[in-house]
Amino acid sequence: MADPQSPPVLKQITPFVPCTSLDTQVAFYRDVLGFEIGFLAENYAFLHRDSVAIRLVEVSGHVDLKHPERENSFYIDVNGLDALYETMKPALDSLPAERVRAPFDQDYGQREFHVADEDCTLVFFGEPVKM
Repeated sequence: MADPQSPPVLKQITPFVPCTSLDTQVAFYRDVLGFEIGFLAENYAFLHRDSVAIRLVEVSGHVDLKHPERENSFYIDVNGLDALYETMKPALDSLPAERVRAPFDQDYGQREFHVADEDCTLVFFGEPVKM
């Protein structure tokens, strides 16, 4: 139990990511990005890797999640970005080239790589540029 005198602390953010096929998205996050399934239901999944988690929620197949007005993205801060990319690279190489952007340095001091999931949600992985 938390000390009532201690200030509250935010511990983690877990985005809800809409998807049109839960099975397809679970397979992507598990097999390509290395997440583990924590909970799976008919239209909902909780996946985690280390201290990062996401919640996939299946929506109607009639919803066009690839439409620019529905685009989603989220950012995962990591340590060892290049090593992480190399562990994912065999699976990333199986994706169409336009869905993956290899590690590069941003002007704002972050080194990143980007991956688009099956419904075009953009997943950013990043860490501060090492000087």
